[in-house]
Amino acid sequence: MSDGKTIPIRRALLSVFDKSGVADFAKELARLGVELVSTGGTHKLIAETGVAVRDISELTGFPEMMDGRVKTLHPKVHGGLLAVRDNPAHRASMDEHQIGAIDLVVVNLYPFEATIAKGASYEETIENIDIGGPAMIRSAAKNHAYVTVVVDPNDYEAVLESLRQTGGIPYDLRQKFAAKAYARTANYDATISNWFASTLGYQEMPYRSFSGHLKEVMRYGENPHQWAAFYTTGEQRPGVATAQQLQGKSLSYNNLNDTDAAFELISEFDPAVPAVAIIKHANPCGVATGTSLKDAYLKALRCDPVSAFGGIIALNGELDGDTASEIVKTFTEVIVAPSATDEAVRLIAAKKNLRFLVTGSLADPQAAGLTVKSLAGGLLVQTRDTGRIDELELKVVTKKQPTAAELADLKLAMKIAKHVKSNAIIYVKDGASVGIGAGQMSRLDSSRVAHRKSIDAAEAAGIEGALTKGSVVASD
Repeated sequence: MSDGKTIPIRRALLSVFDKSGVADFAKELARLGVELVSTGGTHKLIAETGVAVRDISELTGFPEMMDGRVKTLHPKVHGGLLAVRDNPAHRASMDEHQIGAIDLVVVNLYPFEATIAKGASYEETIENIDIGGPAMIRSAAKNHAYVTVVVDPNDYEAVLESLRQTGGIPYDLRQKFAAKAYARTANYDATISNWFASTLGYQEMPYRSFSGHLKEVMRYGENPHQWAAFYTTGEQRPGVATAQQLQGKSLSYNNLNDTDAAFELISEFDPAVPAVAIIKHANPCGVATGTSLKDAYLKALRCDPVSAFGGIIALNGELDGDTASEIVKTFTEVIVAPSATDEAVRLIAAKKNLRFLVTGSLADPQAAGLTVKSLAGGLLVQTRDTGRIDELELKVVTKKQPTAAELADLKLAMKIAKHVKSNAIIYVKDGASVGIGAGQMSRLDSSRVAHRKSIDAAEAAGIEGALTKGSVVASD
């Protein structure tokens, strides 16, 4: 075994779909004395720069065939990757079959994730399942004792720097690249498997894989002693994973969790009717509709101004200057909205630590998808809750019939309750929450919490009694 040794790179095989940086990388490899072998478009690109590069067909003795489906699936490729260099039997097989060792494999894959994201046809999607690429990656990664595998263009410079400094690639770096390579193929296969399950409506798959791409390592998790990271799945659903952060510090683990909850709630609202939600610890502490976003924000804030301090604010329309000028009066952790005016951006910029995200649009609350919860030794998987309160046919079981305004408030209360931790009690009046009780072990306690908060809010607003007077109430 070559464990712990620095392995020189004499021959490299390059076959990439994402060609960013590969021409310069190949040029420098050649300058360092590495023999280059390549395939298809990668070969063409490198050759056009004047760098000497062999076509894969010269190595295998076979041309690419079947529209490029078969080009690297050959013993002279995989034998060159998998051979244990100091095993006499392996060396004898290499000599007998004229198989040359391959020391470096540079591969990235057909863009399957991008293909499904653009809504490609079934046939096109199938054609973008890479076969040869993952096979080479896995062979090289398995034999990392002797072979270096690179699946990320961001790692090109690390390879070159190691070659310049040491004349080869050390074992610990080969290990790191191998681990990254298997993570990439696992992610790729999981995406394909989940696409099949979704496309075929095959929910009871006997095996399920859920994977993501590292977006950010957090400072810490829910508590300071916990490690945490943010992975994206590639799903193009508008939200925190795809949002653009216009300003502010990096989002913490709790910021992301709360902002996701806020945006999912506000996406329930028709953008034609201005609506604002204020979230704290993933629970709403104020939700309202209004004649404008400013009106909706002030109504939502009135519900529980104490809890709103340091909260997350989500809006279902473009943030304007009037609304922004009100928001900055209260300490807020995060604002999330589909878009913002230049004036709003300027006003928010005065609060340098305030994080501001724009998503481009609201999420579709009825879009299919899965939610996953981890348990000790298992995963709980269910379809996303796509129930729309606005579409429910409510049956009145009392003698007193609700007015149209009361019925609208009841639907709003139920819409909010969907996003409040059980047991949930929601009081609503005139298109705004006026008392929210969340997460209590008994419904009675949740009601008491909501009522107590409505009294406090009324006192803060200079109103006698409780805001809940004359309201409607809903519970989950």
